[in-house]
Amino acid sequence: MAKRYSLLFTVFMLLTASAIEAQTPGNIRIPDILGYETITFDPHLHTVFSDGLVWPTIRVEEAWSEGMDAISLTEHIEYRPFQRDVVADDYNRAYDLAKPAADRRDILLIRGNELTRSMPPGHFNALFHEDSNKLAVTEWRDAFRAARDQGAFMLWNHPGWNQQQPGPAQWHQEHTWLLENDMLHGIEVINGLLPVYYSPEAHQWCLDYGLAIIGSSDAHNPMAMDIDFTAGEHRAMTLVFAEERSVEAIKEAMMNQRTAAYFDNMIAGREEHLMALFQESFEIESVTRNRYSFSAVLRNHSDIPIRLSGKPDANESVEFFHRLTVPPQGSAEIYISDLNQESIEEITIDLIVDNFLSLPGQGMPVRLTFRPD
Repeated sequence: MAKRYSLLFTVFMLLTASAIEAQTPGNIRIPDILGYETITFDPHLHTVFSDGLVWPTIRVEEAWSEGMDAISLTEHIEYRPFQRDVVADDYNRAYDLAKPAADRRDILLIRGNELTRSMPPGHFNALFHEDSNKLAVTEWRDAFRAARDQGAFMLWNHPGWNQQQPGPAQWHQEHTWLLENDMLHGIEVINGLLPVYYSPEAHQWCLDYGLAIIGSSDAHNPMAMDIDFTAGEHRAMTLVFAEERSVEAIKEAMMNQRTAAYFDNMIAGREEHLMALFQESFEIESVTRNRYSFSAVLRNHSDIPIRLSGKPDANESVEFFHRLTVPPQGSAEIYISDLNQESIEEITIDLIVDNFLSLPGQGMPVRLTFRPD
C-alpha cells in the first residue's frame, strides 16, 4: 500500500510540474517609481521542509507562472511536522533544492527561515543570511543574534495573529530590545494567510520606528488552492523599490524602508512611495467641455485598482462622482461641474484614494485638476 501511494505521489508531482512547465510566465504590471525598479517579492513561504504542502521547486514554478521577481522559502526552524517523512538535518536543504530551478526561471531566490518562538517576541523571518543551520539554537536571543551576525534582515511576522496573541497587535519590551540591537528591520503589515490580514498597529509601528512595510502570502498550500487566478486574484506580496533587479539591491532597499505591502485591492506604504505609484499609474487622459459640465476619461496604467472617493467637507460647489473605481489597465469616464459658475476654465477636486493606505487604515488624499483639451 505504501508503494502505491508513493507512486501516486510521484505521478502527481510529475503532472503538476509538466502543467506548470507548459505555461507562459505571468506579468505583474506595476510602474517603476522615483528612479527605482519595482520588484515583486514574497518573503514568507513554506514547503514540506517545514509545514507546507509542496516541494521547494514548485514554489519557484508558481512564482514564475505568476510573474513574481523574487521569493524566499522561510521554513520554520523549530516546527517541522513532516520531519519523519522528509528526512533532512540540514536547514539549508529547501533553498539548495530550489536554487537551480530559480536560476533557470530567473527568479531571485533569497535564503530565509522562520524563527518560530512564542509571544513575545513571536514569529520572525530571517532573510539574506548565509547559513540557516546557525539559527537552530535553544535560546531565542541567541537565534536572533546568529541571524544578525550574518547580516540578516529581520522581519516580525503577523504580529496580531490571534492564535499567538488574542486581540490587537501589541508591542512588548522584547521588541524594543530587538529594535535597539539591530534585530528588527520590518513588520508584516499584510499577511495573505489568516485570511487577508492587515494590521493598522503594525503599519503605525513601521512609520514610528523607521521599519520596512512588508506584505507576504505565508503560503502553505499550493498557491492555486488559496487564490483564484481565473478571477484575477493574486498573492499578497511586498513591492520593493530597488536600484536594480538583484538580491543585493532588494536587501538594500528593504533595509532603507523602500517597500510597500500589496494584496488584491489594497496597498499600504509610506505616502512618498504611494503618491509616486499613483502619479505613475493614474492619468487624466482627456477632458471635454460640455454645455454644463466637463466629461473626462481617467486611465489606470497599473494592475492595482484605483478606488476614488470625495474628500469629506471638500468640493462643496462641485458636482461629481463620489465613489469610483478605475479598473486595472482600464479606464472610467466621469462628469463634473461647478454649480457656482456658468463658464469655467478648470475644476479642481479633492479626493481620497481609498485603497492606497498611506496612514494606518486611512486612504491617501490627492487633488486633481481638470482642464478641457
